[in-house]
Amino acid sequence: MSVGFEKQKQSKGKRPGFYQIAGWILIAAVAFSILLVFCLRWIPPPTSAFMMERYVAGIFQKERKTIIRYHWVEWKSIPPNMFLAVVAAEDQKFMHHWGFDFDSISDAMGKKKKKGRLRGASTITQQVAKNLFLWSGRSYIRKGIEAYFTVLLELLWDKRRILEVYLNIAEFGDGVYGVNAAAENLLGKRSAKYLTRRDAALLAAVLPNPKRFKVRRPSPYVKERCRWIQRQMNQLGRVF
Repeated sequence: MSVGFEKQKQSKGKRPGFYQIAGWILIAAVAFSILLVFCLRWIPPPTSAFMMERYVAGIFQKERKTIIRYHWVEWKSIPPNMFLAVVAAEDQKFMHHWGFDFDSISDAMGKKKKKGRLRGASTITQQVAKNLFLWSGRSYIRKGIEAYFTVLLELLWDKRRILEVYLNIAEFGDGVYGVNAAAENLLGKRSAKYLTRRDAALLAAVLPNPKRFKVRRPSPYVKERCRWIQRQMNQLGRVF
């Protein structure tokens, strides 16, 4: 009896193992991420992971000071042409997919085999997941977490909210985040609501690489891309 009692006592006092602790941490992380995404359906994000990463990187670059220009605006203050322009430029199947454009992914993989370089095939939802929640990089772990957040966004947000957040956190220039800050600092507008159709196309034209492509001094490539986006906007007609 005493031996059995001792074994029972030892089993009760046994500490949780590594896998049990890891399981608890995983469950807590999943629960927190779901709660976070759910809350951000209504609450404007005060910042994004991408903004913070750029800001911290700027601190260690002593030769320059990083200034974050970010001013949230609701979707009602964003002209319809701006929504249309980014869909035309970045993700024309946005309204019809669930976060992943498998045709574009397949096409990008095919071009990688031929040219040895992977072309971007991220949807707008994937870009929101990446910029809002994650660090930069191309590791499989980061891509897996990005896919997880992409699914959460598509499940918990509607398409209008995804576009609204995208246009508020996207980088349009050095330290310029969101369409309102871009309108004020890059185009000299009073706010985003004063953007013209061409302004919207020009801002969308620099989105692939705002460090390289400039709104204030658009290169011939950016000008041509702007015209192409306007033609695509005419074909699409509207988003909402």
